[in-house]
Amino acid sequence: MTDREGSRWVRGRIALVAFVVVTALAAGGVWFSQVTDRASAVDAAPKTSAVQDGKQAAKQSGGLPGVRDCGFGKPEIKPEVITLACADAGMVATGISWEKYGTKDALGVGVVQVQKTAAGAGVDAGFPATFRLYGPKARDGELAFTGLEVTYEGSTPFGDTTEMYNLA
Repeated sequence: MTDREGSRWVRGRIALVAFVVVTALAAGGVWFSQVTDRASAVDAAPKTSAVQDGKQAAKQSGGLPGVRDCGFGKPEIKPEVITLACADAGMVATGISWEKYGTKDALGVGVVQVQKTAAGAGVDAGFPATFRLYGPKARDGELAFTGLEVTYEGSTPFGDTTEMYNLA
């Protein structure tokens, strides 16, 4: 009878190890599937000014300050896209058309795109807004605006009618 009890103990142990391995593989699969969701969310986000059409980058500045996307790179004159949430590109000003673009400030209109990814649920949303660039300063030898004021027209993503961003 000792042989049977020993073989039962071994079979129970093997079953327990198999259960632990299957559970670990299933948990790993869930984790990897979430990584893919996060990666696709980044791919779905609107593209920043760094990847806009090459013709935009070729524009001559004419002494006008530009906008450095997230404070990096060469300042772009009259950008059509400005990243507002640089950590995750979850908020991006898009489709900007500039009504005034001068040496001291610039005024334009467009849409703030907000990507909601909390708990893997939610929908993307767009909020019409007015944009004002201000505070031109020399950055890395080139003139760039250092501030952005966003004034929403109607509903807003976080309840504020105006938001300020540091572009330095």
